[in-house]
Amino acid sequence: MHSYELIAVMAITTICIRFLPFVLFKKHTPSFIMYLGSVLPYCTMAMLVVFCFRNTDISSLYSFMPELIASIYAVLLQKWQKNAALTIVSATALYMLLVQRIYRR
Repeated sequence: MHSYELIAVMAITTICIRFLPFVLFKKHTPSFIMYLGSVLPYCTMAMLVVFCFRNTDISSLYSFMPELIASIYAVLLQKWQKNAALTIVSATALYMLLVQRIYRR
């Protein structure tokens, strides 16, 4: 029974956090919140890129090649197709293929 209580508390907390902005800003959304809404997606993507490359060994081109190829592929595919799901899935599949089949470590 203890786990059900924890799940219920987490669900209620998540619901409250999701609906809190609608309750607080019924009439007018502050300009600072609008600014954050326009800037944070790019900041999040930059942080994810840094996180993904944090353990990359760039001392030799051979060890860096799978990351480089998959990253260039992801950027070009996103610019061409503008479909985030397609880019994420196919770039991940390409990276896994490169790491497991071609550039075995």
